[in-house]
Amino acid sequence: MTTDIVDRVLVAGGGIAGLAVRRALHRRGIPSLTLERRGGPAEAGLAINLPGNAVRALAQLGLLDDLRAVGARLRRREYRTERDRLLFAVDEEAFWGAEMGPHCLRRADLMRLLELGLATDDLRHGAGIAVGRQTAQRVEVDLDDGTTEAGGLLVGADGVHSRVRRSLFDDRAPGAALLASQSWRVMVPNPGIEAWTLWAGAGALFLLIPVDRGEAYAWISASDGSGEGLHPAGLRRAFATFPRRVRDTLETALAQPAGLHHSPLEEVRIPAWTRDRVVLVGDAAHATAPVWAQGAALALEDALVLADRLAGTRDWGTVGPDYERLRRPRVAHVQAMTDRLSRTATMPGWLRNALLPMIGPRSYRATYGPLRMAATT
Repeated sequence: MTTDIVDRVLVAGGGIAGLAVRRALHRRGIPSLTLERRGGPAEAGLAINLPGNAVRALAQLGLLDDLRAVGARLRRREYRTERDRLLFAVDEEAFWGAEMGPHCLRRADLMRLLELGLATDDLRHGAGIAVGRQTAQRVEVDLDDGTTEAGGLLVGADGVHSRVRRSLFDDRAPGAALLASQSWRVMVPNPGIEAWTLWAGAGALFLLIPVDRGEAYAWISASDGSGEGLHPAGLRRAFATFPRRVRDTLETALAQPAGLHHSPLEEVRIPAWTRDRVVLVGDAAHATAPVWAQGAALALEDALVLADRLAGTRDWGTVGPDYERLRRPRVAHVQAMTDRLSRTATMPGWLRNALLPMIGPRSYRATYGPLRMAATT
């Protein structure tokens, strides 16, 4: 069965990027159908860090008050050595302002917020896209269940391993991140931290962010140089010289292997995000290593910019280049600053520790300063 509707947008992916596009389109009065291949939300128990530009984007989506009712506001950021020496700290609330200060919350809560007030009949789970094709007036997608859907535009919001990108673009992605090859994420009891806190050692990084309900979000990166995932014994060795609260938190995480999510660190950098009536957003277009926590932030901004472009014209076949022109400079800035700090993280420890007190605060300001301005729409 084919639904011949060309004045709606098809959105591939029901994660953060896809739900943001869906909400932004709804607020602009644009019909859409979101197709998510999974039977339900993924990784619902983990958390996500939202810098100030992500908070601003959520405010533009009408969700600021709802955001502040869950999770935790982040007022301070600390960078420490593996011996727990403070290299530098940032007053994040002073930098971003009290209203738009960073926030950490569970992914499930963010996805719930993005769906607030929306009907459920335009979101379909268990509807993965097998292949897509374009005509002069519309785009069609064949779904895994054998059905076909059509619309005036297809938005690929289906993540790092985007099927839309593979099907309709010259797919040269993803590639390994410069920062590290792999990472683990887990929710743990908060060991007493009150700020975004990163400990860095030789080939190992341990980040803790307070969330809520006495829990913290842990992001862990370590490698033995082989590119393979480390076993528990290897992780213990990687963090053997770190502070006791880091080692104890790691033991807590290792004791609950079902809650410990391992994933490679991959980036997407491709020459084009748009092709006629197909547009890529979020990680499908420009995934970056989580150095500056811009994955969700850039996806939220993408959604707002794209929805405004679509609302401003009836010729959706011309929207892609305009959207990409507006978004490329901001994304390129984040990628460049990600590379810069990633190279710092891979320096010998003595050199990194000598430089970070000087270049760390400057890098923070240089990265986030341009992002304090709202994304161009």
